[in-house]
Amino acid sequence: MKIGKNKMVSLTYDLHYDDAEGEMIEQATSEKPLSFVFGTGLMLPKFESYLEGLQSGNPFEISLKDVDAYGELDENAIVDLPKHIFFIDGEFDEEMIAEGNSVPMMSTSGQKLNGLVLEITDDTVKMDFNHPLAGENLFFKGNILEVREATDAEIAATMGGGCGCGSGGGCGSGENSCGSGCGCEDELCEDASCSTEGKGGCGCGC
Repeated sequence: MKIGKNKMVSLTYDLHYDDAEGEMIEQATSEKPLSFVFGTGLMLPKFESYLEGLQSGNPFEISLKDVDAYGELDENAIVDLPKHIFFIDGEFDEEMIAEGNSVPMMSTSGQKLNGLVLEITDDTVKMDFNHPLAGENLFFKGNILEVREATDAEIAATMGGGCGCGSGGGCGSGENSCGSGCGCEDELCEDASCSTEGKGGCGCGC
């Protein structure tokens, strides 16, 4: 059976920066393969285009330029947010909001975002909402393990979920790549409010 629309695909891959000699970013093994319903918007379109027509046992090598992967680095996705939005019970959340931490947040439209904390000042928190692999050329090398008809339940599970890969973010969309900024009607929030339930993440809204 060949890979096509609504087929359940299981595969292994090694993901590297640039080419086969580049640093390995992540890996899906035969013990823990990547499985997804093909053609439902869960994977990078260019990645899927190279897989279409392959079948169980076929190897593959895929090179993606940044524009076909997670896009070029967007300077507009690096923003200064008011520090007060990260206060909980009147105190700044120093445990979660620390330089180098990735913080789950949400746009006003309900879009999940991960922001990397770059810098903390007296008044602001500088965050980067680019996907961690934005601006990077990627190289995949792997094998197709299985191709079968997806069940109705498997197809239904993809509807409305949109950005999901299940592999840690390398080849699929993932929550990290669902958006590039804390937005308010397509504009970045300059005056945001934040609610945090425990350590479950912040809701950024204008």
